[in-house]
Amino acid sequence: MRKILERLYENEKLSKEEAKEILKRISSREFPDALVVSFITVFQMRGITIDELEGFREALLDLCLRVDFSEFDTIDMCGTGGDGKNTFNISTLASFVVAGAGYKVAKHGNYGVSSVSGSSNVLEAMGYKFTNDEKTLQDQLRDANITFLHAPLFHHAMAAVGPIRKEMKMKTFFNMLGPLVNPSDPKNQLTGVFSRELARLYQYLFQNQRDKRYAVIYGLAGFDEISLTDDFIVRDNKGEHLFTPGKLGLKKIKQEDIFGGNTVEEAADIFRSIISGKGTEAQNDVVCANAAMAIKIMNNDDKDFSSCFEEAKESLLGGKAQRCQEMIV
Repeated sequence: MRKILERLYENEKLSKEEAKEILKRISSREFPDALVVSFITVFQMRGITIDELEGFREALLDLCLRVDFSEFDTIDMCGTGGDGKNTFNISTLASFVVAGAGYKVAKHGNYGVSSVSGSSNVLEAMGYKFTNDEKTLQDQLRDANITFLHAPLFHHAMAAVGPIRKEMKMKTFFNMLGPLVNPSDPKNQLTGVFSRELARLYQYLFQNQRDKRYAVIYGLAGFDEISLTDDFIVRDNKGEHLFTPGKLGLKKIKQEDIFGGNTVEEAADIFRSIISGKGTEAQNDVVCANAAMAIKIMNNDDKDFSSCFEEAKESLLGGKAQRCQEMIV
């Protein structure tokens, strides 16, 4: 590790194989925490290369506990986090809305590191029991159209660095990896990222996966989801597109309209309010906008956004999303 660090301090880059090997050794807890922190910090100081990101990704996938959802056509709706915006759990709520609309969602997630409440925090607070039992997860998909894959139960490497990430309290390259390493390998993906450069890297990786349907979202104000506060970029199978809230037929909102609370308990209360149909117009529009983008992916881009949005709205306000949530939580 010390030789690797010396090279990185000289601004050298790792090959894909080197990145893969070093992350595997980190996952086996081979190095002291101080060296691991130093390694992580390098990528806080400079951008990550496509070879490094791909190597880290392959290491996690090689080591992870896989689950077989091949009988289902699933989508993952998982953002990188790390945008520091402290919004409510938009992608998690949107996942239940997509499930309520009749699509299969295999959501991958974790505890929040740089935010008050990640997807795992809010679901745990509501009573969801994390599991890596394949049959239980398949039954949830079959009956409720949705299941949740709590990353530490599938990725020992993430579990190994969990305490370090918690102490650092900032986004790291592990945030970049989360949406790339779903252990069920879904063929459809809606992913939000915290930088425009990372959106480019994601598109590069996704377009090299055969039959992958995807959309990578980056909000120009830094959001890793469709926030409706500002313009946003979508990179998908057809290229790069710039959207405004107005172009989607929706109102522009303020950042305070999607505040996520100061505690996990407040985040869970906001979640319950929205999924029960008691959210504000701004909250509902943001959730349904993200759900609509996922529904569009699941329909191979054959439906226009407004049709997908209405489908999402019916799921949320018609109680379908809540019924899916009540089946697993």
